[in-house]
Amino acid sequence: MNRAKILIVDDEDVARESLSDILRLQGYDVSAVPNGQLALDFLRREHVDLMIVDLRMPGVNGVEVVRVANQISPDTEVIMLTAYPSLDSAVDALRLRVHDYLQKPATPSQILASVQRGLLRRAQRLEAVGLTPDRIDLMEAPSYRLADGTLVDLSRRLVHLPQGGEISLTPAEGRLLAVFLESPGRVFSHRELVLIVQGYETAPTEAPEILRPLVSRLRHKVADVPALQDCIRSVRGTGYVFDCDQVEPVV
Repeated sequence: MNRAKILIVDDEDVARESLSDILRLQGYDVSAVPNGQLALDFLRREHVDLMIVDLRMPGVNGVEVVRVANQISPDTEVIMLTAYPSLDSAVDALRLRVHDYLQKPATPSQILASVQRGLLRRAQRLEAVGLTPDRIDLMEAPSYRLADGTLVDLSRRLVHLPQGGEISLTPAEGRLLAVFLESPGRVFSHRELVLIVQGYETAPTEAPEILRPLVSRLRHKVADVPALQDCIRSVRGTGYVFDCDQVEPVV
């Protein structure tokens, strides 16, 4: 089984290095960045199981990092750290579905216990929808050949165009396209797709609002792929269906 991937986001060098050392000694695969913008850039490129984020940072602060991360990497668990705890920041953390909210300086035992609980919660969420962590992260997903020769490489989240060039997908976009490619013609409800792609339960009225921006971004990215044009269709009052001919997995 792959080691859990953890991203540390903190503008304080000592805190960032200390957390990295503590987690590496436990066998985790750790990366660290000094600001929120670099964290978001990292999430767009790499899969992350769990992220530890400082609340107060110059530029893109911790709350904004988590808000954007929920869109581009929604299955990533988040632990928020702050030296200045307040009721308002705690409420923000709850609204953003942050796994834990710890006051600095947190002890190594507090950090490790919180990380273990977060990774367990993530695994349980994925198991609840019948998917293992590796599967939802697309690490073992097949590639698909489309009618016009387009190759969709889900493990790398790349769409290779027959005339040359490629389209890069975010983790959430890759998971959504994987669901559609694996089940063409099946009508998925909004709640089903949020559960499978995002990894959590939602209210019937909330699910369409969560899903709509993701579907819109995916449609925009594949708009110039003839074999994928107009394949993602809305089913009024229900959800979406993928209506596409000649989709073949590449063995």
